[in-house]
Amino acid sequence: MRIAVTGSIATDHLMTFPGKFADQLIPDQLHKVSLSFLVDELEIRRGGIAANICYGMASLGLAPVLVGAVGDDFADYRSWLERHGIDTESVHVSELRHTARFLCTTDEDHNQIASFYAGAMSEAREIELQPIADRVGGLDLVLVSPNDPEAMVRHTEECRERGLPFAADISQQLARMSRDGIRSLIDGALYLFTNEYEKGLCEQKTGWSDAEILDRVQIRITTLGPKGVVITRKGQPEIHVPAAPVETAVEPTGVGDAFRAGFLSANSWGLPLERAAQVGNLLAVHVLETQGPQEYRLIEQDFLVRLAEAYGQVAADEVAPHLS
Repeated sequence: MRIAVTGSIATDHLMTFPGKFADQLIPDQLHKVSLSFLVDELEIRRGGIAANICYGMASLGLAPVLVGAVGDDFADYRSWLERHGIDTESVHVSELRHTARFLCTTDEDHNQIASFYAGAMSEAREIELQPIADRVGGLDLVLVSPNDPEAMVRHTEECRERGLPFAADISQQLARMSRDGIRSLIDGALYLFTNEYEKGLCEQKTGWSDAEILDRVQIRITTLGPKGVVITRKGQPEIHVPAAPVETAVEPTGVGDAFRAGFLSANSWGLPLERAAQVGNLLAVHVLETQGPQEYRLIEQDFLVRLAEAYGQVAADEVAPHLS
């Protein structure tokens, strides 16, 4: 199955604050917050949502096509991705801007405050999907993940025009985009990915109810953090898949990206939705237990043992042939 993953490619600057953000907030002064957090640690990691998802899929044996825009400082990052089995031939290189930067501070409760500098990502709107499909012999799925908003709309419209199945992952761009923009990203999607908060925000900003959104997408996947994931389809029973056990939580950046990577990988193997969510949950745990979204190492036998412990031996047996 040939999957193109469109979205951000960035460098993550991850900082740790040894306290709680909530303790620094004065309830009646929230309209004029002015805070500075002295952090104990700074980790500079490879990131960006599309790149993180591709890394996860490649860890599971797929060869995803990364689609996004970067600066001319991308050479080392490109080498890293290609060494891990990711197709980077369709990454656009800007002549004017640097690769995007994600700056995030995490407190001891794993709450996060973040900023994102788009940089070269703004040129992703110049990328057309058809030449990519021609180069790789067709595309079975296009994931439209957070990116330059105009690029997200263009990729989605092109998918509809050319009959390419697509998955909508608006997440971080929900706050920025307009009602019509969000509606255009959702309408006709094979999958719609959100977390629990984004689900409500998506409904609020589009003006569509949950039922109305299910009229427009085939499958809605809502991640619930430690409560797992819920999968809904029109006229079908809801599927709830509990989260996989966590050994030691380290840092949550990229957890949602890993879930998407695991889910789409297992789906591409032809496994049912419940099993796909289980694989996604376990891959997400690997990121949560690691500092940085692309620093984990997936060891086949260990992965299968943990999958069996979390979801039963049948789950591990069904996944095993695809990991070998």
